[in-house]
Amino acid sequence: MILPTSNSNDDEENAQQAESFDLLHEDIQRWVWKQDWTTLRPIQEQAIPQIIDGESDVILSAPTASGKTEAAFLPILSALATQRETSQNPSSGFDVVYISPLKALINDQFERLQEMCDACDLPVHRRHGDVASSKKRQALEEPDGVLLITPESVEALFLRQPSEFHQALQNVSYVVVDEVHSFIGTPRGKQLQSLLHRIENAKGEWIPRVALSATIGDLAMTADFLRPNGGDEVETIDPEGDRQAIKLLVKGFLNQNSDSGEGDDDEDSGTAVDIAEHVFSTFRGQDNLLFANRRSDVELYTDLLTRLSEEKNVPNEFSAHHGSLSKEIREESERALRDTSTPATVVCTSTLELGIDIGRMTSIGQLGSPPSVSSMRQRLGRSGRKGDPAVFRVYVQEPEIGDSTPLQDTLRPELVQTIAMVNLLLDNWYEPPNLDALELSTLVQQLLSLIAEFGGVQADTAYQTLCQTGPFDNISTDVFKSFLRALAAEDLINQAGDNDLIMGLNGEKLIRHYDFYAAFWNPDEYRLVADEQTIGTLPVTSPLIEGNFLIFGGQRWEVKSVDNEKQIAFLKPAPGGKVPRFGGEGALLHSRIRKEMYSIYTDRDVPRYLDSEGKDLLEEGRMHFERLDLQSRNVVPKGEQTVLFIWAGDRIINTLNVLLTQRGHQASKAGMTLEIQDCRPEELFDVLEEIVGSEPQPANLANSVKNKIIDKHDRYLTEGLLSSNYASKRLDIQGALREAEAIVTDS
Repeated sequence: MILPTSNSNDDEENAQQAESFDLLHEDIQRWVWKQDWTTLRPIQEQAIPQIIDGESDVILSAPTASGKTEAAFLPILSALATQRETSQNPSSGFDVVYISPLKALINDQFERLQEMCDACDLPVHRRHGDVASSKKRQALEEPDGVLLITPESVEALFLRQPSEFHQALQNVSYVVVDEVHSFIGTPRGKQLQSLLHRIENAKGEWIPRVALSATIGDLAMTADFLRPNGGDEVETIDPEGDRQAIKLLVKGFLNQNSDSGEGDDDEDSGTAVDIAEHVFSTFRGQDNLLFANRRSDVELYTDLLTRLSEEKNVPNEFSAHHGSLSKEIREESERALRDTSTPATVVCTSTLELGIDIGRMTSIGQLGSPPSVSSMRQRLGRSGRKGDPAVFRVYVQEPEIGDSTPLQDTLRPELVQTIAMVNLLLDNWYEPPNLDALELSTLVQQLLSLIAEFGGVQADTAYQTLCQTGPFDNISTDVFKSFLRALAAEDLINQAGDNDLIMGLNGEKLIRHYDFYAAFWNPDEYRLVADEQTIGTLPVTSPLIEGNFLIFGGQRWEVKSVDNEKQIAFLKPAPGGKVPRFGGEGALLHSRIRKEMYSIYTDRDVPRYLDSEGKDLLEEGRMHFERLDLQSRNVVPKGEQTVLFIWAGDRIINTLNVLLTQRGHQASKAGMTLEIQDCRPEELFDVLEEIVGSEPQPANLANSVKNKIIDKHDRYLTEGLLSSNYASKRLDIQGALREAEAIVTDS
């Protein structure tokens, strides 16, 4: 499959390149010449004139390895070099604040930017949890040049060293946000928006923002994220010339052991062993990434591939990479990929999805349907060398169909979902984020951080800073007042004097914990130690018992002893092992994907990128779609229950589930279906008709959900605030009412 490409070399393009190059400072021009570049990349030639004058925010969208970093920093460094030459009394302070979602990405960019910044005599500093305290202290005492930093470290500076940080921000001319798509629609993204706003408040003036991303579905929405209430003024650059060709294979497997474990290794079925054998024979001798959607699958397949290497008496080229592994183990896998002298395949989660420098991969593998279209785009962008197409293989398992197989599984939904995602990728569509979420947990963090930054703040000022002119602009004054009362009841804040907010005792305890800087929730974990070295962590929900066996980091271990008080498990090598449970939940699926799945079922085309088993599974799924008459109905009776097929996103299905539960019906969600117990189709239609005529309020509807705690600081919210917050993140009432009306109308 091919994405559009452009190789225009006409006179107009050459003139534009020369024009962009001429805008650069002569020191930066010399640096470009030393790189032996013959031309600027499309993203670079278009970005230079937009960024160099510093008069607008800019979004740079282009695939991985298209030169986005240089596109941002060539004009930024040129502007800074010119400023320094013309300034009579240059002030001290950082010139650029670069914010990245990953410490590893900061380390990569540190090496990459040092040489470029040396060309114009600008220092580069990095600040995150792994940087030595002495270097962090020196950078803040003598701030200058480019600061590479994570959002959590920005938070820590506002909280712990506000005066010094405010002073260090007085010279900032640009703020750069890398991998901006990874922030949008998340608690961490709301934290980033607040921090960007607070940086400008600290300097006392507007600062141009430059955002980089390889995957942006809706540029206008991204612009609104980068500059809330000012997205119309953001310049967006998305060159068509950087599109990538794709060689794609979707390989189907029929899992005949789906109800009884993995079975014997030599069974000819679609087990994990069969997939591992195909990966082993296809990937060996090259550099590849094999993405899994769960950390447990990373461990399973790394173990299988390691054992295959041992059985065949060949060097093991396979290793693991996910967030629960220690930094040392992750970095060892990254070094193996960068080492061009030996081939390496790393089985990983999204930890290697973003732009860490590991070189260009020969191919990308994906175990199961990707979590999202955006993720698929980001992952395949890792492949493709010097104009070669990206190579992407997807391995999809579907269960053998028997009498007890759920109806939705007979449709082969994982395979069809994969096809739908490929179609949408080729249409250049990516999931838009949910920007309606209140993110009250992050507001707790930001309010406490703001109080700590200034030693206290007036309630009106806090509302203006965080909500009225800040990123929490969907929080009304009434909700904010309720929010303040909730935090006061928990002794996180107190009111002193005339409308002044100060820190409560529990608030003091909270902000002094190192975990406070992060907006996301870190689970309670055991530390795993082998040979006196920490190899990673496991959630306490995954039981660790002395004598049990464990697979971790692609190796097999026995639990030697457990210190429950210190939450440390000591391991030793063992011949046996079992994949642990890591917890976590999958991403919510968007309605557009399920609509595309419906179109695939009603179509007769067979994608040429499917292998023979994949084609058979697609034909089987379409056959069962027709057998169930799903083109003309959504409701299918099955014994004591009624199955409702809903071709919509998970938020809509969740909402219909809650609406049915509120009316006394026991419903359970499974993929694109709701299974309603002890309910005939006629009864269900009556209930849906009643739902269509109702006007449910989000908070009232969420009241019936038992566990509404989603994010880190939700536990401090009142029931009413918790319901409002949950509804904004997990429910879509208007979408659910439209879907219910369509089902009733078509019945």
